[in-house]
Amino acid sequence: MTGHFGFSYVGLLFLLLLFIPNTIWTGKKPQGYTSENENKIFLIFEKIGEVLTTACALIFDDFNIHGWSNWTWWLIAALMLMTMYELWWIRYFRSERKLSDFYSSFLGVPLAGATLPVIAFFLLGIYGKVIWLAIAAIILGIGHIGIHIQHSKEL
Repeated sequence: MTGHFGFSYVGLLFLLLLFIPNTIWTGKKPQGYTSENENKIFLIFEKIGEVLTTACALIFDDFNIHGWSNWTWWLIAALMLMTMYELWWIRYFRSERKLSDFYSSFLGVPLAGATLPVIAFFLLGIYGKVIWLAIAAIILGIGHIGIHIQHSKEL
């Protein structure tokens, strides 16, 4: 479960699905959004998790498709969650872009903008049998989901 070094095109795809809408979001932030007063511990976890998740997704070729096995279901589940994440973003960009839109749930998943990609990367780690990505996703989740919980409570 340690992983084999090599480029992962599947990891790159997941990162593109993550980064493209987030880049668009920088110009379409919700009305009243501020990152002031965010919990510093959560921020540290988020930043470390971002770096580790990005690196792990790219440097282990275990995430690439190597034919069908029962492990492929984990990849399918991860892809389904990333698809839901993209659909959540479409809904957000079409909305009035209020804070309540940004911290909304999607198909029963609370705080979908934070929760869906974290779980997707965790499942990608399981699919590739790479413990490092699973750990990186947990670290990211503590920070990213924690910050979103903090903001949603302020609503």
